[in-house]
Amino acid sequence: MKGLGFGSRALCVIGVVLATGCAIGSQSSLPSASLPYMRSDVALRELSAAGAGKIKHIVYIVQENRSFNNIFMGYPGAFTRTYGYDSSGKKIKLRPYPMGTPYVIGHADTDMFAACDGTGKIPGTDCRMDGFNNEVSYGGPTNPEYVYMPRDQSRPYWDMGNEWVIADRMFQSQLDESFVAHQYVIAAQAEWSVNLPTLTWGCGGGKYDTVGTILPDRSDGKKIHPCYDYETLGDLLDKAGLSWRFYAATYGSDSSDAGAEWSAYMAIRHIRYGSDWKFVISPNWRFITDVRAGKLANFTWITPVCDDSDHVNCNGHYGPSWVSALVNTVGESKFWDSTAIFVQWDDWGGLYDPVAPAYLDRDSLGFRVPLIVISPYAKHGYVSHVHYETASVLRFAEDLWGLSQLSRADRRANSPATDCFDFSQAPRPFVAIHAPYPPKWFMHNRGGDNYFAPDYE
Repeated sequence: MKGLGFGSRALCVIGVVLATGCAIGSQSSLPSASLPYMRSDVALRELSAAGAGKIKHIVYIVQENRSFNNIFMGYPGAFTRTYGYDSSGKKIKLRPYPMGTPYVIGHADTDMFAACDGTGKIPGTDCRMDGFNNEVSYGGPTNPEYVYMPRDQSRPYWDMGNEWVIADRMFQSQLDESFVAHQYVIAAQAEWSVNLPTLTWGCGGGKYDTVGTILPDRSDGKKIHPCYDYETLGDLLDKAGLSWRFYAATYGSDSSDAGAEWSAYMAIRHIRYGSDWKFVISPNWRFITDVRAGKLANFTWITPVCDDSDHVNCNGHYGPSWVSALVNTVGESKFWDSTAIFVQWDDWGGLYDPVAPAYLDRDSLGFRVPLIVISPYAKHGYVSHVHYETASVLRFAEDLWGLSQLSRADRRANSPATDCFDFSQAPRPFVAIHAPYPPKWFMHNRGGDNYFAPDYE
């Protein structure tokens, strides 16, 4: 992969339009020699429906540990509830609880099984969704799982939904917490890993650094080293001549650990110790300065620091402003008309949600999480009820650029292209999202432990 390649290429590969796109107006405008299987109007419509020729940049903003019901309770047109039940059958009215008042809720696989309170033979199946009170928790309010984000704090997220799209049938592809979630974010798999590594979140932890695995009956499997060599979306993009970047928090004092715990690519051996490691960028706010300098990769991941993450165990309350800063940066740039932004929370964080996930595999699916879809081609003020999962964002990119699928998850996942976008419309002008803290507030190391990675428990 050569240089940044941020908008500098203009190439077409088989069946798709890549980095700067090739014009798609009619079948006669497509060279038949380069599109051997594009022989029908149906195929052309499918290509157009994926956003080919219009979307040249995808920005994937990953936030932390909120259920859909927690952020969007009461959102018009979306399915939410103002109450839940606990395992004794008690009806509990959900209450607002402010961000920045930290406490801990467990969200390992065992917490998922407890919250699900399923009736199936396999744990976490046929969920009654009334066991959230049985998750491990420390501190916080009474019934700490049965709360929602106060409206004055969630307002920027609601404003994004009012302007573009939210999806109320979005589920985490994995059962548990963030380490596995972030492998699904880049590779749509985690070699059946479950829960957290014992030492580091990737390669380099030594022989005593292990992570658990899960068996088909969802019992504990063998321990493995959390350093993988499967193919990732970054590898597919490399092969297609497309650029990618992963903007992450710097963790630790060793500069070689840039992005350490909070870059999923720390756990991909051939990238962590290969030439592509230069595409993991720290600090994460360099995304803002790069976009303002006219640099945006074809695919970009961005993960937060603790204060900006929405995680309930972090002291900050800056997540909505952080996401708004990223969205506004793209919206006010030359890239707006050619970009799709996805904002997703990686897991439910132990917080109540009423919608039971489907049982698809030993490690899938987990609970419902928010997804916001932002683009000049996104539908206006729309709630999508299509079933999505974490791997759906990767599937969108794969379909857009004609890439192969990576695993079971992205093969089965629905792409948001058809229901969340209208590529027949002219690109809509950007509407800025108002938030308490502007982009410049995030563009420096604010110091303190909460500047680093959010999820250690």
